[in-house]
Amino acid sequence: MGGMPMSRRRKVMFSALWVIPLLAAVVGGLLYLYRNQKPVTLKGAVTMGNTDIRKEVPIANAEITAVTGLGAVSTKSDSSGFFSLTLPVGVRRGQAVSFHLQHPGYHPIDVHDFVGDKLYVQHMSPLPPATHTASNGPRITVSNVRIRYSIKNMTVVNVGSSVKTFQIENTGNAPCKGRHPCSPDGKWKATIGSASLEAGPGNQFQNARASCIAGPCPFTKIEGEVLSDGGEKFQVTARNWSDSTTFLMEAEVFKPMVSQIAHQSYPVIFGQALNFTLPSSAEGVIIQADINGESIIFPIGPTLFLTWADCTVTVSTDQAEVYRCELKPGYQFGAQHD
Repeated sequence: MGGMPMSRRRKVMFSALWVIPLLAAVVGGLLYLYRNQKPVTLKGAVTMGNTDIRKEVPIANAEITAVTGLGAVSTKSDSSGFFSLTLPVGVRRGQAVSFHLQHPGYHPIDVHDFVGDKLYVQHMSPLPPATHTASNGPRITVSNVRIRYSIKNMTVVNVGSSVKTFQIENTGNAPCKGRHPCSPDGKWKATIGSASLEAGPGNQFQNARASCIAGPCPFTKIEGEVLSDGGEKFQVTARNWSDSTTFLMEAEVFKPMVSQIAHQSYPVIFGQALNFTLPSSAEGVIIQADINGESIIFPIGPTLFLTWADCTVTVSTDQAEVYRCELKPGYQFGAQHD
């Protein structure tokens, strides 16, 4: 009878049984790697293109779309122009990616690049003024822009001094005989007394001190001088092992006061945007500007609303507040005065 020998058939079946689990393991491993592959994140910034790098101001709210062979993802730039795009799982470094950027005040652009470990800085060109102004009428001039704000300043004012005396009564030359309190050497009977001073509501002590001023002071000892954490109370404890003595407590009285110090600064203007920074402690921020020659004060509240500009604020690593205000259509910057 023809056909494959039994022993050979057994070897083939054995090989098949060995290969199938191996293929399953390989496929499973590939699926696991695919599912657990970390997606690639691209980071970059959008700025206004200009040959003068000082005028390459950040562009906020630009819409950025990245297109790859596995799909497209979109985001918007923040107030500093920064954007971050996480590509679909499966996109690897070296593959092609196309960026499409658009913003109402700028020409849309398409940029073809490759996925890599780099920063993607994109430059957009502003539209001509007549293209994005509401009308062809005369533009309103914004000039002589100043930034005004205040900072709280904590000061303390000397409002006087406080004085108090107290006595510690004792009889000298009386042996202690182990009955505490005693003199430091344990020989003579002693008395411990204490007194305190109050600075008064809203006040605090500075330069607090105590001393023996009457009686056999050489046979006394200041055991403790304690000034409370806020400086509102001064307490003294003393030991006397001779005849009665008198102690003096003194301290300077200060009142903490908060004052507002006004500051003024000038923004830096590049193109259609002005930029300025403020310390984190700044309060009551206003922008004063001449609108077609008339000086007007514009408070900057939490919404950062201005009739003539769109403003954004970011916080830098040193906690300074970075402001950027871009003119709305129909406005232009004029001359700045010193």
